[in-house]
Amino acid sequence: MYAKKRQSELTIITKGNELCSYIMTVTQKSPKQFRFSYTGRLQNAGLNVLEYLIRANETPLDVKCPQDCAERISFQRKAMTELVIIGYIAVMAMEQKCILVKQCEQISGLVTDCRNLLGGWMNSDRRRISGGNSAPASILRNGI
Repeated sequence: MYAKKRQSELTIITKGNELCSYIMTVTQKSPKQFRFSYTGRLQNAGLNVLEYLIRANETPLDVKCPQDCAERISFQRKAMTELVIIGYIAVMAMEQKCILVKQCEQISGLVTDCRNLLGGWMNSDRRRISGGNSAPASILRNGI
């Protein structure tokens, strides 16, 4: 139902949904001995990425409200961190034969796509904030 991109949905959210769905599909077939370690961690991280992306998208980017800008940046950074974690856990899961090499490669490709799209989104927000009439220095100092 939500797998298809809604007209107004960001590409990064669609790709994050694809990553999360793929992780859920792959980990369903993982050996039971990994259910509470690699499987659970991959699933939770995938859901976290999707949650942080949606929260960032729902937080307005208004230079007149530095708190909202900082919150949006925080959600984007958390999503980026979760993506890195997924990459590491997927490799570890592959090494323990929890997932197949091909599945790890697919996850890695989706993670790379998400990281590139998210990086572009963060750069776009950075330009929007710094290009505003009077971007508060505290926002710009905090890494955007």
